[in-house]
Amino acid sequence: MSPNPHPAAARVPRVLVVDDEPDILELLELALVRMGLHVERARNAGEAVRQLDGKTFDLCLTDMRLPDGDGLDVVRHIAARNMDVPVAVITAHGNMENAITALKAGAFDYLSKPVALDQLRTLVKAALKLPQPSAGARQGVSTLLGHSPAMEKVRGLIERVERSQAPVHISGESGSGKELAARLIVEKSARCDQPFVAVNCGAIPETLMESEFFGYRKGAFTGADKDRDGFFQAASGGTLFLDEVADLPLAMQVKLLRAIQEKKVRKVGATQEEPVDVRIISATHRALAELVQQGGFRQDLYYRLNVISLPMPPLREMRDDIAEITKQLLAQLRCDAKIELAPEAVRVLSRYDFPGNVRELENIIERALALCSGGVITADDLQLTPADIGGAGSKPDMPGKYPLGDYLDGIERAAILEALNQTGFNRTAAAKVLGVTFRALRYRMERLGITGSDK
Repeated sequence: MSPNPHPAAARVPRVLVVDDEPDILELLELALVRMGLHVERARNAGEAVRQLDGKTFDLCLTDMRLPDGDGLDVVRHIAARNMDVPVAVITAHGNMENAITALKAGAFDYLSKPVALDQLRTLVKAALKLPQPSAGARQGVSTLLGHSPAMEKVRGLIERVERSQAPVHISGESGSGKELAARLIVEKSARCDQPFVAVNCGAIPETLMESEFFGYRKGAFTGADKDRDGFFQAASGGTLFLDEVADLPLAMQVKLLRAIQEKKVRKVGATQEEPVDVRIISATHRALAELVQQGGFRQDLYYRLNVISLPMPPLREMRDDIAEITKQLLAQLRCDAKIELAPEAVRVLSRYDFPGNVRELENIIERALALCSGGVITADDLQLTPADIGGAGSKPDMPGKYPLGDYLDGIERAAILEALNQTGFNRTAAAKVLGVTFRALRYRMERLGITGSDK
């Protein structure tokens, strides 16, 4: 059969533009029409609300200042009615407080006046290719394990922010799944098919930070024999994940703040700035708010990164999920071999505090797989001492501190395991974290029966 000679025309996306200045309306409409879009106008918040309730739109652009209110009224109207309409606000130049307020209220993104047409086109393209909400199972990256109330709350927050461009700050202890949460946010966003660049801010020497983040021009310094892009350029169109952002020195925090606010960067050795389009997701195991109070982190950068806060729960607050998570990790690691957990092993794991969280649990299971025999992982295969599992989340009472040798061994073991999990079981890096030599760490691990590969 021959194809239909008269296929149905694709629907032209509709955009609602809200502004009380005729010149701005004319400029925006002209730019959007040239992109092949159908444009409707509204001169105030009330008129915008009536149009949104009566017609179907694919995007809404609204000025922040309107004669009968402000753009937040439009944002809140769309959010309150769960309309599938991404809305972007247009703010006065340099007024980041309004932009952040709009993002917190549910705005997709923001533009600053005077509106740069290249940024407008980038925003519109991103908004119009947002995937439709779906209740189906996620595909792609791994999902977060567990069904405790704390983890369900995390999933709910991820669902709320994944269709936004707003910066997200993920807090939580080492090994609690912060990078996985960041990838899940991106997976359902308009940037799902664009680069995801993960940067460990604590692993970059301070002298190289500016060139690593923003790139450099040939001849900018000794050894710069060609132009090189930085993390911002590598993530262009996608997402830049700043892990351990609290480790950034204050001088770099200033430069990062400007890049985020202006959406422009200047390569080392360059005279001109270049526009960049990245979504920022940050994470750290440290308390940023406390660092701000102590003067170790800039308050203005904190508010810019922490537009939406996503706390990851530690594993010890999800004890009812430990058995299920352990079985799922075992299924991933056992390579089709039939391996089971003895009931006593499950009880031991449920009583352990996991300073390294899910990452540590995975290491424990991987180690137990190598030690077990007969297809069953026993409590002994876990290599957790009575001092490790005696607390069940609470501090031991005074009798639990005797004999002193066992008590101190338990403290030392917990500190070593936390450092090892923090560094991915890299013993050289763990020794540096603990402030001991590699030889001293190796001796302590052998004495306490801690095993693990040196990556």
